[in-house]
Order: sequence, then structure tokens, then C-alpha cells
Amino acid sequence: MLHPIDTRHSSTDPEPRTLAIVSAGTSDPSTTSMLANRIADRAATLAASRGLALQLRFIDLRTLAQDITTALVSRHVSPELQQASDVLRDADALVVSTPVYKAGPSGLFTSFFQVLDNDLLIGTPVVLAATAGSARHALVVDDQLRGLFAYLRTITAPTALFAAPEDWNSGDLGKRIDRAAAELLALVSGGFRATVRDEAWSGYQHSFGSAGGAEVGIDLSTDLMRLATGGR
Repeated sequence: MLHPIDTRHSSTDPEPRTLAIVSAGTSDPSTTSMLANRIADRAATLAASRGLALQLRFIDLRTLAQDITTALVSRHVSPELQQASDVLRDADALVVSTPVYKAGPSGLFTSFFQVLDNDLLIGTPVVLAATAGSARHALVVDDQLRGLFAYLRTITAPTALFAAPEDWNSGDLGKRIDRAAAELLALVSGGFRATVRDEAWSGYQHSFGSAGGAEVGIDLSTDLMRLATGGR
């Protein structure tokens, strides 16, 4: 099962926005999860100061490792993995955090996003974060994670977060977290995701069988589609 789902609210607003936190940390306790939670908590605090409710839902990929592998090799999606997908589908924003191994995000992290529907996160604001044992990996977030989330057609916050061991005692990390949380909240409160989906959804390329049925707008009368169906 997903572990845990956090239902804290930043205010008493009856219709809170939802922030999903995805962590690929594998240890317990995990600095990867710690960084993600610090970002989410700061975003919730900022939201509360502005009278905006922010519900936090945490997805621990460590508990879904077998389900993700099965989905990769067989396309079978377990109920637990589907639940995680549904959380992301309904989220107004994401914080995603991965450990870095050998100059790349963890395989668990990338595999999870590879099994998701390509259209699931269109227009969703995202804060990117990573942890590693050395500052030598600091460029992985901007060099690799931004490309992945650009492909998924999200909107990533300008400030990305990276923490090596020496960063945890640095005030600079807290300042970067504040900046990233403020950027994320601006995208959420400004309604970026809803506007994109309401006004530009049909302008995106959708995969057949994807997008929750939005792909039915594909023109089946084109020469290419007639060729694909045997010339009919």
C-alpha cells in the first residue's frame, strides 16, 4: 500500500489544493524524503499565510518497487500503483525527490515516471529535488530531471533543490527551499495547470488509449490513418 498518505491542511479552506510528494529514497530515515518533506512543509506554511489550504499526499516509491518493475515488464498495473497514479492525476502540484547514483537519478524514480500515462501530468507544476553523497552530482537535477519532466509536459519551478551531506547544516539550503516553495505556490495559486488543461488541452499530442479519453479527437479519416487500418 502507499505509505503514508499525509492529510495535513495548511488552513481550514473547505476546498484545499493537493500537493503530492514523491520520494524515491530507499533508507529509513531517508535524506531524500527529508528534503521533499521540507519543501512541502514550507509550501504549506506559505499557503496558510495566504489563506490557501494545501493538502499533502506522500508517495513512498520504496513500497512500490515490485509493482513498478512488474508494470515495466508486463504492463500490469497493481491496485497500489494505480492508486499512486490517481494521486498524481488529481494533484495540483508535485514535489519529486530522488537519490543520485553514479551521476544519474535512481532507476526506481525514473521507472515510476516511465510507467505513467504520458498525458497524466500535463501542465502540473513541479519542484525537482535530489540528494547525493557528493556535491559532484549537483548538476543531475537540471541536466537530467528537467528533461524528463519537460517530456511529461509539466511546468518545473525555476529553482531546483540539491543536497549533499554538507548542505544540511548550511543556511543556503533553507533559502533555496523557501525560494522553490514560493515559486511552486505562485504557479498553484495562479491556476496554471487548470488554465492549460482548459484552454490548450486539444493542442497537445496525445497517445491513442491515453489522456482519459481525450485521444478520441484523433482524425481517423486522414490518409495515414486509412493506411494504418488497411486502406479502409
